[in-house]
Amino acid sequence: MPNETEIPQGIRCISEHNWDIPLAHKLMVGRGTTIVPSMIWNPPIGIAADYAGGAALLLDLLGAVGKGLEDDAEFTECVARTTAHLEKQQAKHFVLETGEIVSMTDDDPVESVRRLVSTDIPDTVARAEAAIAGRNDHWLAAVRNDWQSHFASSYREVLYFSFPGN
Repeated sequence: MPNETEIPQGIRCISEHNWDIPLAHKLMVGRGTTIVPSMIWNPPIGIAADYAGGAALLLDLLGAVGKGLEDDAEFTECVARTTAHLEKQQAKHFVLETGEIVSMTDDDPVESVRRLVSTDIPDTVARAEAAIAGRNDHWLAAVRNDWQSHFASSYREVLYFSFPGN
C-alpha cells in the first residue's frame, strides 16, 4: 500500500470512470477499507482495501443483478470484461485514487474521503450484501435498471498519469 515515504511498485490499473465514484469502485474498496496517501495528489485521499474481498463482493453483486438481465447481451459482455480484467490484474490491495472526483466540489477533499470511508462505502456494502442475500430487492431493481452507470467503467491496463521514476 502507498505510505508517506514511497509509492508501491508494480501498480496495475483496474478501471476509470467519469464524474463520480461508481458503485463498482465502492464495492472494490469495500473490504478492509482504509485511507492512505494518494499516489498522485498531495492530501491523504487514497482509499485502499483488500483486493480479493472487494472483487468477490463486486462479482457477487454482478451475479445478483444479472438474474434480471439474462437476455441483455451488453450486460453479459460487461460482466465478462470486468471478470476477466479483475482476474488478470489481481493484487493484494485495491487503491482508489479519488483526487479528481473529490476536487470537483468546493468541499474539503480530505473530509470528503473521510465521509466516503466512514459512511458511503460501508452503507453501499451493506446494501449490496443485503441484495445478494435477497433482502434488498428494491435497491437491486434500481441498480439493475441503471446498471451502465454503476458497472460500465473503462477497464484498462494503462493509467492516464505517470509516477516519477517509472
